[in-house]
Amino acid sequence: MDKTQATVRYMIDDVPAAIAFYTTHLGFELEFEALPAFASVTHGALRLLLSGPESSGRRPMPDGLKTNPGGWNRIQIPVPDLAREVEKLRAAGLHFRNEIISGVGGSQIILDDPSGNPIELFQPKQP
Repeated sequence: MDKTQATVRYMIDDVPAAIAFYTTHLGFELEFEALPAFASVTHGALRLLLSGPESSGRRPMPDGLKTNPGGWNRIQIPVPDLAREVEKLRAAGLHFRNEIISGVGGSQIILDDPSGNPIELFQPKQP
């Protein structure tokens, strides 16, 4: 049985830039690449499919609707020290949609990948 428990597909404008973003800044490992159209990266039990404009995953729907990056559905990556992680990523010039917010379960912030797909960095509340 494959160790991957969940697979998510993100629409990507530039697959090599996405590979560099996820592997350099978020600790993903490159699993497979078929440049310039497609790559897959993994982070623990998550497999993330990076579908560029040339990939079959980006083909228009039968009604002509085009698939595009962005939106608000997102993967969540737990981090032990959210403030430190945000400081490090901001120093690398990465873009956040908001500031750190706190709620009943912990703190979070939304980071954009190079194509505008959101990633939620989350620090659970300590008991």
